Amino acid sequence: MNSIRIGVLSTSSIAPRFIGAVRAADGCEAAALASRSLEKAREKAALWQIPKAYGSYEELLASGEIDAAYVAMINSEHYRYAKMALEHGKHVLCEKPFTLKEEEARSLFALAREKGLFIMEMQKVVFLPVIQEIKKRIRQGEFGSICMADFSSSFDPGYNTWLFDPDKGGGTLYANAVYSIELMQYLFDCHVTEWCGLCTKSHTSVENQYSTVMRMENGLLFTNKNSTCARTIHTGFLYGEKGYIELPEYWKARRAILHYPDREPVILEYPCEYELIYEVLHAKNCICSGLTESPVMTEDFTIQALRAMNGIHGLWNPKAPRCP
Repeated sequence: MNSIRIGVLSTSSIAPRFIGAVRAADGCEAAALASRSLEKAREKAALWQIPKAYGSYEELLASGEIDAAYVAMINSEHYRYAKMALEHGKHVLCEKPFTLKEEEARSLFALAREKGLFIMEMQKVVFLPVIQEIKKRIRQGEFGSICMADFSSSFDPGYNTWLFDPDKGGGTLYANAVYSIELMQYLFDCHVTEWCGLCTKSHTSVENQYSTVMRMENGLLFTNKNSTCARTIHTGFLYGEKGYIELPEYWKARRAILHYPDREPVILEYPCEYELIYEVLHAKNCICSGLTESPVMTEDFTIQALRAMNGIHGLWNPKAPRCP
């Protein structure tokens, strides 16, 4: 395969950033774009210089124009179109959260294995160069045992009104918590075992801000706070016995500030135009190697994070848990 032709399912706000990353990655091509209307697809395809435009996701997946589908529509539609892509013989790159139910995630990985196709939850944070460097330093014991961490972020949902629709997988929990959970899973090679937290809710009954506390298998405690109502500092902190690590905009980090008790801070800088490029390159290499599953974003990795989010969601919505 000389170049992997990727079809983008959605004209959402993440689409142009993903397309830019694909263009910056050797061996990848943004070959087609689909929206729910042909007019919208043609408008965005012209704006983003995509050669083919389709007026439905189904039409694009049924075409012979692509090798892989990037599933980036609203959360509640991930499972449906990831499954459809696999059934049409397309590799799947699915935005986080992968699905809203554990059994849906498991069935997608099983179907990919059955068909010999690659599938992966697209989680940029674990592939960022600064995170690779942080993981190496943690393993080397530079900060001693990391005992506690804290993550804070906020955002303006803007035109994404579906984020306040419970039937579409809305709410700040599914929009944001996956970053900190999967970052912690990756850095410490273990998963969350306990959780608690509080939220406030919008008039549509989905959370518009939350604060959670989680415990991992290794005993590490971490908090995660997110709000659409207030502006937070947009930073993650990892606290160890011998200092702490500061990660500005941790979900798309280009830098880290290393703090020590006996010397000046050290700043690590990894500038890049498109932070999604690293996950794109990883997925491309997996496809070219004939893999059906990423050695990093494994089925278990995705399931464990989804289980924690579903558990937290169930605390706040006991009558309608996402995970049966």
